[in-house]
Amino acid sequence: MRNSHNEIQNRIESLKVLMVIAITLFFCAGASAQSPVNFSGNWAFNEGKSKLGDGPMRMAPITLVVTQDGNNLSTERTMTGRDGNEIKMSGKYTLDGKECENSGFMNMKMKSTITWAADKKSLTIASTTVFNMNGESMEMKSTEIWKLEGDKTLKIEATNTTPNGEMSRTLVYDKK
Repeated sequence: MRNSHNEIQNRIESLKVLMVIAITLFFCAGASAQSPVNFSGNWAFNEGKSKLGDGPMRMAPITLVVTQDGNNLSTERTMTGRDGNEIKMSGKYTLDGKECENSGFMNMKMKSTITWAADKKSLTIASTTVFNMNGESMEMKSTEIWKLEGDKTLKIEATNTTPNGEMSRTLVYDKK
């Protein structure tokens, strides 16, 4: 009888140790789960660190205001047009992968989706714009990959695909 009592005590102690290990692993896994990076802020274009590439579309927003709240991301991009006037474009997106529609350049309709990288440290905005040129329907696709470098630098790797070819550029913004 004494042996069986000791066996039961040993099993109870083993179960206690296993429970402590399981609880510890559970809380460690929860703590290591990545929460998404927050891109909110007022950002100023850093031309010296950016690579605009060649071609006629060398324009970039001089300021970028980003608001990220829960499942929503809003952007306001301010550019200087060829005539020196300010051009503002705003966008509203959801961070759950659902398609969103915004007005793009010259009020063209742009459909976009956002996807997070597995580590939640970067996001990709994939957009498609359909427009008419000379009576012909054309499509332009764009992809922007947003990454924070530290707390004060936003890097956007942008690629545009048009009927005339592909253009890539890297836009760097400093937090104001």
